[in-house]
Amino acid sequence: MPNFIIKTHQKDTLYSKPHLFILNKGMNSGKPQKEPFTNSFVIIFQNEEDCENSYFVAYSLWKTKFWHPFLVGSVIPFLRLQNFSKEFNLKASLMMQEHEEHLKQVAALKLLEQKEKQFHQNINLINDMRRVILYRYCKKN
Repeated sequence: MPNFIIKTHQKDTLYSKPHLFILNKGMNSGKPQKEPFTNSFVIIFQNEEDCENSYFVAYSLWKTKFWHPFLVGSVIPFLRLQNFSKEFNLKASLMMQEHEEHLKQVAALKLLEQKEKQFHQNINLINDMRRVILYRYCKKN
């Protein structure tokens, strides 16, 4: 189980150790990202491998809407640091307990992320080609 520190991110704070940010306000609360959000928690790790593994744990929890029952507030829902810290520690240790299975799942998620990126690049190329063909067609007539 990786060692990490979870705290509220302060604007313009730079972190020297590997870290990731977790959105803490709105219906996307729990969303992990490498770049800071305005309203976010930061999880600081001792090494890059732990950061990478925990990113995919956090990503899985966010995608499955695990954090929705923990949201409080009537207008803009948010996650409390205490609730997030407690539940993330429990889920991360549980999900990483079976280490081989965890690594297999992370590898599959990385592959899917890579394929999704390629797919979006292909869509952009198709749209560019469509624009070029239409431009040539309109210019011709």
